[in-house]
Amino acid sequence: MSQENVEIVRRIYDAWGRGNFQQGTELYDPNVLLVLRREFGLASGRYCGPEEIAEYMRNVFLAEWDGALIAGEEFLDAGDSVVVRVDQRAKGRQSGTPVHMRYFQVWSFRGRSVIRIESVIERADALEAAGLSE
Repeated sequence: MSQENVEIVRRIYDAWGRGNFQQGTELYDPNVLLVLRREFGLASGRYCGPEEIAEYMRNVFLAEWDGALIAGEEFLDAGDSVVVRVDQRAKGRQSGTPVHMRYFQVWSFRGRSVIRIESVIERADALEAAGLSE
């Protein structure tokens, strides 16, 4: 199942890289948890359930950025989790300033359902969150 999870997450990022942030939401467990660690500033926090995650995407993330694209650059099989190196690009909605950011996301699965997505800045922290070490 773990290689299958890698392919599922790869398809999600392919769509996100084209600006389709609806891709993958059908896999969210009813209690899915999105965790943005403290280093993500004002957007940091915990968002529980598909509705709360959708609200965050609409009212926080997409409200702040124009032309946001999130692409996966590297996918690491971690058993029931997938670690992704993320490349995010957008322009500030107010300022028009281009922003380019790299970070990691850890997708955790229970069966075919996504139960947790955690965003972290450092690779070592992402590996630790997935139960791996460098």
